Amino acid sequence: VQLQASGGGLVQPGGSLRLSCTTSGVTLSAYTISWFRQAPGQERVFVAGIRQSGGRTYYADFVKGRANMSRDNLKNTVYLQMNSLKPDDTAVYYCAAGRPVLSALDQTGLYGYWGQGTLVTVSS
Repeated sequence: VQLQASGGGLVQPGGSLRLSCTTSGVTLSAYTISWFRQAPGQERVFVAGIRQSGGRTYYADFVKGRANMSRDNLKNTVYLQMNSLKPDDTAVYYCAAGRPVLSALDQTGLYGYWGQGTLVTVSS
């Protein structure tokens, strides 16, 4: 099982980015795929997730209204579109696959597979 995160980069405040998580060895519809981020010196925190059953999406409060997560089962890829980016969004973004219960989507220990991370820098 492999997850490959991409799409990070340098963006100005107010700009947008689309992160991609391409998977292999994982049937997307059988796993919850979530994005986490980790800023320097901080813990890794949940950003957004898409559930394996039904494909419903969930977002952390700090990105609600600014992010949209989607899934393309044919391409085995999950996307995170982020808009109105702020300097506080600067972090390494990781995608992860697992089967956490709904109340535990934000628990990093419940995800068995992780991508390598992609750096997002929001700065003028």
